[in-house]
Amino acid sequence: MRTFTILWSGQMASAIGTEMTQFALTIWIWQVTQETTAIALISFFFQLPQILIALFAGLIIDRFSRKYLMIFSDVVVALCTILIGLLYSTQTLQLWHLYSLAIAYGCCGQIQTLAFTASISSIVPKQHYARVSSLKTLVNYSSAIVAPALVGLFYPTIGLLGIIAIDIATFAVGIFTVFLVHIPQTFDLEATALTSKTIWKQLTWGIHYILARPSLRAMTIVFCLFLFTYHMSETLYQPLILARTGSSAQVLSTVVIAAGIGGVVGAVGLSIFSGFQRQVRGMLLGFVGTGIGSMILGLGRVPGVWIGAQFFAALNIPLVYSSSYAVWYAKVKPDIQGRVLAAAHTVGLIVGAIASLIAGPLADQLELMMTSGSWTASIFAPLVGTGSGAGIALLYITISLGMVLIGVGGFAFPTLRNAEDLLPDHDHE
Repeated sequence: MRTFTILWSGQMASAIGTEMTQFALTIWIWQVTQETTAIALISFFFQLPQILIALFAGLIIDRFSRKYLMIFSDVVVALCTILIGLLYSTQTLQLWHLYSLAIAYGCCGQIQTLAFTASISSIVPKQHYARVSSLKTLVNYSSAIVAPALVGLFYPTIGLLGIIAIDIATFAVGIFTVFLVHIPQTFDLEATALTSKTIWKQLTWGIHYILARPSLRAMTIVFCLFLFTYHMSETLYQPLILARTGSSAQVLSTVVIAAGIGGVVGAVGLSIFSGFQRQVRGMLLGFVGTGIGSMILGLGRVPGVWIGAQFFAALNIPLVYSSSYAVWYAKVKPDIQGRVLAAAHTVGLIVGAIASLIAGPLADQLELMMTSGSWTASIFAPLVGTGSGAGIALLYITISLGMVLIGVGGFAFPTLRNAEDLLPDHDHE
């Protein structure tokens, strides 16, 4: 656990710095455009290259040192952040710059995430898989607490350039911690002996592996359905709060911090109690809990409701991811996890990118309909009102209901519900 703890600490520091920059830039984009689509396109351009590189990333991770891949990825992302600072300092920063750099962020972020994820089973005992998965999730939610608070504290005095400087410093911490540790890696002989005739076979190998196992296939399908609704909700909730509050950064930061606290509480709880004995059950219940919290947020019109709802929704996310990863770690051999996890990530990324791409235009269209006196407004006005943000709220409630139905419906399929019994552990094959 010592190696994981060191790596985890560095990733935590780096995530806080990155979240600070992203939070500040999200507010900047809304203030400049007042459009949900502009924010949604950042998510789309971040995810699009991940789709293109994901299968290659899995193959790379099974062939090369995961340690140095993590370092390389962090260095490239740090350079992109420096470039944003330079463009802003010369007053030439444009939206298309951010969209372009989001592509580089997405490529390197995909490699870094997969390298870290695929390393866990080689540095952590099997009985701790669910625990470390929850701690991995804790990185994102801790940064969601600390970053908005730090931005609120420092931004008025040091500005965006100062925030970026902090981000660069945290990248240095993250890279240094990776240098400190040894990450063992077993290389799969099939992946290391590539020829022009076998490369396509290797790129699609992970997909065929999942398709050949009905329970893994079922897990991938249900998780992608959840990801579709979840990515839409993540794309929409910040514009929803900004629209409902007249672009109040203070209210938005409070809601974001509440989400971070919820995620931390959920992750810490799982790191102590290791989650459900039946991990698939935990994953499905996590879908339901996230959807209920999101529905309450969409229905709410005051900060107190948004804060409580987002706390509860985020409380369930560590359960979703830690439960899912615990099954993959236990059922897939470590030397092929790079390609298998990359295949699952690729499918999820395609779904997420589509969700992010359509969320913005759908929300903007519903905004027009809810403020123009159309039949839609007359039917749904009692539920969400007709002011700014009403259309976004209507879409948000709909997709949140979808999350609940996906979670409940998952229990009806034995192939999914009994996946842990139907799939042998990799060390028992």
